[in-house]
Amino acid sequence: MKYKSVFDIIGPVMIGPSSSHTAGAARIGKMARELFGRDPEWANISFYGSFAKTYKGHGTDVAIIGGIMDFETDDERIIEAKKIAREKGIRVKIREEEALTDHPNTARIKLGDKDGEMELVGISIGGGKIEIIELNGFELSLTGHHPAILVVHEDRFGAVAAVSTVLARHKMNIGKMDVSRQDVGKMALMTIEVDQNVEDALLTELKALPEVTQVTKITD
Repeated sequence: MKYKSVFDIIGPVMIGPSSSHTAGAARIGKMARELFGRDPEWANISFYGSFAKTYKGHGTDVAIIGGIMDFETDDERIIEAKKIAREKGIRVKIREEEALTDHPNTARIKLGDKDGEMELVGISIGGGKIEIIELNGFELSLTGHHPAILVVHEDRFGAVAAVSTVLARHKMNIGKMDVSRQDVGKMALMTIEVDQNVEDALLTELKALPEVTQVTKITD
């Protein structure tokens, strides 16, 4: 992992005690909330590796619950996140997992309500930085440091070109694009990081493409 400045190493302004176990966890939870698009009715959280062993002492549990309620890393309400979640009617379950993962600070979050469910896997890589590495079974690499567009589409010839053409028409510069699919000819996921803010008109045009089934915007 490359750091651009000393502030990346020190970490963000946050409720402590750990940038990896607290601020990183809050950001994973907040990314889950943003991708889900609304407050969930329930949240199932699984901790792996170092997260599983030390989450109580480092406040990883309250941080990730706070993030799920859209709290920033420095929001003092994180300390009371469990209580606030109960008051909001959000049912939270936390599990300590023994399975080995590629990264020691790994969390799996499943959110749901009567309208649907979503599952993601995130890792805290230090200094408050995170990466989302799985979303609803799709592999991806999403940091949240840049505006991004997630496009679920049919895995067929011309789909990537069609999406790229729309972005070019809106003069959007692509910083990074990844494509993940679960099987040949089934559904696929494009993760596109861009340099500019994403306007609603662009999203509307992407959603109108015949091969596209879902479009989600991520703000930085």
